[in-house]
Formats: sequence, structure tokens, C-alpha cells
Amino acid sequence: MRIIILGAGRVGESVAENLASERNDITVIDPDPQRLRSLEDRLDLRGVPGNGLHADVMRRAGAEDADMLIACASLDETNLVACKIAHDVFRIPSTIARLRGSEFKEGDPLLGKDGFAVDHVICPEESVVRYVQKLIDYPQALQVLEFTDGRVLLVALRAEDGSPLVNHTIAEVRERFPDAPMRMVALYRQERLLKCEGGTRISPGDEIFLLADAKDIRAVMRAIHDSDQAVRRVMIAGGGKVGLRLARRLAGHHQVKVIERDVKRCEYLAGQLPAEMLVLQGDGTDEELLADENVDDMDIFLALTSDDEDNILSAMLAKRLGARRVLALINRRAYADLIQGSTIDIAVSPATTVIGELLAHVRRGDVVAVHSLRRGAAEALEGVVRGDGKTSRLAGRRVEQVALPAGVSIGAIVRGAGEAQQVLMPHHDTMIQANDHLIMFIPHKRQVRDVERLFQVSATFL
Repeated sequence: MRIIILGAGRVGESVAENLASERNDITVIDPDPQRLRSLEDRLDLRGVPGNGLHADVMRRAGAEDADMLIACASLDETNLVACKIAHDVFRIPSTIARLRGSEFKEGDPLLGKDGFAVDHVICPEESVVRYVQKLIDYPQALQVLEFTDGRVLLVALRAEDGSPLVNHTIAEVRERFPDAPMRMVALYRQERLLKCEGGTRISPGDEIFLLADAKDIRAVMRAIHDSDQAVRRVMIAGGGKVGLRLARRLAGHHQVKVIERDVKRCEYLAGQLPAEMLVLQGDGTDEELLADENVDDMDIFLALTSDDEDNILSAMLAKRLGARRVLALINRRAYADLIQGSTIDIAVSPATTVIGELLAHVRRGDVVAVHSLRRGAAEALEGVVRGDGKTSRLAGRRVEQVALPAGVSIGAIVRGAGEAQQVLMPHHDTMIQANDHLIMFIPHKRQVRDVERLFQVSATFL
């Protein structure tokens, strides 16, 4: 696929990195030639310096032959106009815009073909908020991802000392918890992927990915962690766009304290949030302030400022002072790789949270949802089975008959619609039917293309 990316900032760089690794033809437009050279040195792509709103720059980037424009410049106005130019001047079939303003919603007539011609909207801040809220809803999890409109959840957990999982094989875990239907799709020991076979024994510190029906997920979490302590008290360091959006969502359901350094921003937050929500002017790295505000009573501490170093320091400090669980928002992926699973329980990368939304629009075949795992190394994908036994590599076949790439597994099958919808944990002899939604775990991104081909029907399918 020929893709133009407008903007080589943090989001643009992450998007380029993910898409270039999948053998797409990528061109990045940015005013900064040095930034483009750095990307060209690291990735298999082409950089075009200049203003992406100029038709001649778009033309040099190959807009006349492009399949997609992803506009992720820093300003909403730039991204909107770029999509309009891409559609009206160059007839680029698909446009995606990064829009921070909450007033822009996908499907809004203003964004339609007669308006700014934006096919899909991505908002990193909103993606981060949804991601973090799931971690608050399921506090034992390292990652919670939705498939089939929330009907199936993929949850990442850490096997801790004392957990009912530890020192048991996967087969024994299934026998111990017959009332918690789930499917383990991946098991990582440090950075090494182990086979998810019945005889594989789980050790302390292992990272486990499991799929379950959303209605069963509470029972699964209770069985695995032997507790289901809900989050009630939340402290947020950072009252920026992410902090404010999250605080609004938590209002009425949790006791929330927000710490913000800027006095004027504090005044704005106080006017935007409910009166019972406490807004404090101060620094999240101030040990005395955290202690005075009883950080040791917090169920979760969230460091959500725009400064990576501040987030790391404040989260580590909160953990040392007694916060039960801490999360840090980290923009630089190198930092996130270093601190995940250390003193800081969870590191969240804004670029990683939004990349799945983009990948679902880039995937071939009938792919409806994509989630990035293990900081982009692995992937979980939801695809719809089309065709029949003659035109499809999936329909009309048992699971054991499907030629899956090494390590790839079918974690769940969602069949039917509405009240008749079923979530099946497939076995080797489970028959795959047309219109089934398959949720698959892909351990290596290089295998994505092979998995996509499974969902493509032959040319004879009508």
C-alpha cells in the first residue's frame, strides 16, 4: 500500500515505524529535513521536506498514486486542510486525520466528503484515556484490549508469587478453574515467548495474555489473582488534556485528586471538574506534597504530564511512598521498554495506544480490529471469515486444518449476532464457519501479511 504520512513528530514517527516494517511504500512529509533524514536512516521510507498543504509538495510525495493519507501534524487545522487537498485535488481514496479537538467526531457532516473529507479520526489523547480507564476497571491487568465491540477482552497479567497460576502447568490451570472459561494465547518469560501448551509450567514474573468473554472476565481475574479489589481512590499528576479527560470520566465513580503545577491551569480545572474532585496546585515529584495528600492510601497513582522524566520520577516516588499501583505516561519508547515491570507497574505509550486504530484501516482482508502488544513486537487481530470451502482458506475447515504460521493461534471465535452471539474457545476440531469473527494472536509482526491472506477470498467469490 502506498501511504503518505504528514508530520514526523512522535505520532508520525511511530506510525511510520509500524507501517514501514510491514513492507508498505511510505513517504513522510515534514518541514524539518534533519528529522526526515533521521527517519530515512532508520527506516525503509522516503522523506519529502516541505509544507504538506502545498500541492507541489504533495505531488512530489506521490499523492497522485497514493492509496492513503495519514495527517498527523501538530495542528488540527493543518490535518483537516491536508485531507481536503488529498481528496479534492489528488483523489486519494482514504484519509485519516489526527484531531485533538473534542468537537471533531468521526461521522460528523463537517468531516464528510462535502466538508474536510476525513474518512477516519484518531485522537491520541482519547485513545490513552480509554486505555487507562480499562486498567482502572481491571486493576490487576497490565493491558486490557477489546474485540467485537467489547464482547471479548484480551488481558495481559503478571504471574506473581502466591498466585494460583504459579508453579502449575497450563493444563492444570484449566482443570483448577473450570468455571472461568478462558484461553491463554501467549506466555512470555522475560523477553522470550514460550509455547502455550498443556505441559508448559508458569513461573513467577511470567507475562500471560489470555482471552475471555467480557461477561466472564471478572471471574477469570478473581480466579487468577484470588482477589478482585476495585479501584476507589485515584491520584492524577498532570492536568493537561489527558488528565482532564480522564478525570471527567472518573467523576462520580471514584475519589479523585488532581495535581497540576500551573496555577492558571488549576483554576481552569477547578471550573471544569465537579466540586467534590480535589484540584491541587503543586509538583507531582514533590515528596512532601504526595505524603501530605496521603498517596499511600491511593489504589492507583497516574503520572500523566507531558514530561517523561517527571512522570517516571513521580510514579517511582508514589510507589515508594505506598501507592498500591502506579502508571506512567511515557512518550519515548526507549524509556517505556526500560521501566515496564520495574518499580513502575505500567508504562503507557500514547503512540502505541493509537497505532491499533490506524492499523485496522491499513490491513488487507476483512480485518476489523488490530491491537499492538509487547510494545509493538506482537499483535492481536480480529478478522471476519468470508466465502466458503472453495474460496476461503478458513470457512468450512476445522481449526487443525488451517495452515497457521508458526506460533500464531486462534484465541477465540465469535459467532452470530445480537442475543444469539456466542463466544467460543476453539479446540482442534472446532469447525470455522462463514461470518465468524476470529481473534488471533500473532507473535511476530513479520507474520501479519501471512495471516491477512487467510482472510482474503479468491477472485471467484461474489
